[in-house]
Amino acid sequence: MLTRMFVAPDPGRGRLRAATRAVVGIGAASAAAGLAGHALTAVIAGGLAALLALFTVTDATVRDQALTTALLPVVGFPVLALAAALHSHPGARDAVFLAVVCAGVYARRWGARGHALGIFAFMAFFMAQFLHAVPGQLPQLYGAMAIGLAVSSAVRFGCWCYERRLPPAAVPAPLTGRGLARPTTRQALQTTAACAFALAAGQLLSQDRWYWAVGTAWWIFVNTASRGETLVRGFRRVVGTVAGIAAGLLVAVPLNGSLTPSAALVACCVFGIFYTATVSYSWMMFFVTVMAGLLYGLLGVLRPGLLLLRFEETAAGALGAALAVAVILPVTTHAATDAWIRRALTSVHTCTTTAARRLSGDERADPVAAAAELELLLGRVRTSLAPLVHPLSPLRARRTRARQVLLLLDDCAREVRGFAAVAAAAGPAGPHDASRDASHDASHDARFAAACRRVEDAVHALVPPAAEPSHRPAGTAGRPAAHHPGAEAALAHLHGLERALAELSAPLRATPRTPLTV
Repeated sequence: MLTRMFVAPDPGRGRLRAATRAVVGIGAASAAAGLAGHALTAVIAGGLAALLALFTVTDATVRDQALTTALLPVVGFPVLALAAALHSHPGARDAVFLAVVCAGVYARRWGARGHALGIFAFMAFFMAQFLHAVPGQLPQLYGAMAIGLAVSSAVRFGCWCYERRLPPAAVPAPLTGRGLARPTTRQALQTTAACAFALAAGQLLSQDRWYWAVGTAWWIFVNTASRGETLVRGFRRVVGTVAGIAAGLLVAVPLNGSLTPSAALVACCVFGIFYTATVSYSWMMFFVTVMAGLLYGLLGVLRPGLLLLRFEETAAGALGAALAVAVILPVTTHAATDAWIRRALTSVHTCTTTAARRLSGDERADPVAAAAELELLLGRVRTSLAPLVHPLSPLRARRTRARQVLLLLDDCAREVRGFAAVAAAAGPAGPHDASRDASHDASHDARFAAACRRVEDAVHALVPPAAEPSHRPAGTAGRPAAHHPGAEAALAHLHGLERALAELSAPLRATPRTPLTV
């Protein structure tokens, strides 16, 4: 865990910039709410609203991000009002909370915007329970949250909008299905059932802090696609919570709500949440738990027993998620990994043919973009295989095969990136440009055409082709072999890709419980 946190790759320092900007934006939002004269509970609500806006809004373009952020209060404020109005009606409150859970998950079918709005709606209801909000507090809460969203947006879209200099972020299309098999429909039912169990179990543990169990069940189902992914995420959440509770006993309890050191440590936790979110869920939950303890200290209710109760509620929520994902429309890890691996292999073929078209003179072919899409799909493959490669997985044979699949897919990606780089040299250039001559030589090499065919055949051996025309580069066969270094580099990458695809056959075609044959 320490290695993943401190030495994980951070291309372009994206995580560092996002974490630093979050500290600035949330700190400025909280300070502005305080200077506006709002009570401490409202200031906390404003800070949490800013955190959610910076954390959950992930649209591809800055313009879409700004629009989604503007829509957050449109969804969240009515939910907050409803939760406050139902504060003294527990039966109706619980039923409405579960309805918000179901609708919030179902909204993910509308992409990044639906995902963010669904989370904000859920967290608005959750926040009302956390702050014990009543209707009389709504004006203060609305004012502080509006300030928090406005100030954090000014930081994100005005003072420090580094995304304007970056290309739009690509996102792989989700796995599709119909009816109950549709991922958003299935997850809405699973999450609602998990939260219902968590709500009942949480209230048996505590009538005041039951919402922690519901929050645990909800967040476990974020960005998961299979039974195994959900179980691993639940385990990591519990691990991070336990570690955070231990740190809270050492740090938050002795501070006893002292404002300046508590605020400084909350800022450190905010940085940790954003910096570790994409590389270690356990570390992220560690910082979330420590921050929650510090906030409870500021509210004057922190005690060691409360931290123990936090663990019990987290365990109840994780149990609810495990039961729901195992019983209600379960999707096995094998089914999810098989689907993502097939898409990744198809993307390998697409990248190769796109690069070949570029080498053949097609200026519209963009091998760099195709390679970037492959990287995104490989990220989803790694996530789906995480349950199998987890150190505590009892399926040793599958774990061995899963690790070999990951290594070989990484080899494929490395060769595809290299091939795409050679093809990218075939961009607009003068008639005597050396890189263009190299690309021209490669495209007219008979060995190059044969290598492209072998790669295509290797992919089709693993993933049977759909009924579509072949993408083999035209006009390349039968030309004399060239001896330019650029042609040799292209051939070397194709040969490496062919070898990796051939070696993938053994781990992918083995039966589920047999050991990998080397």
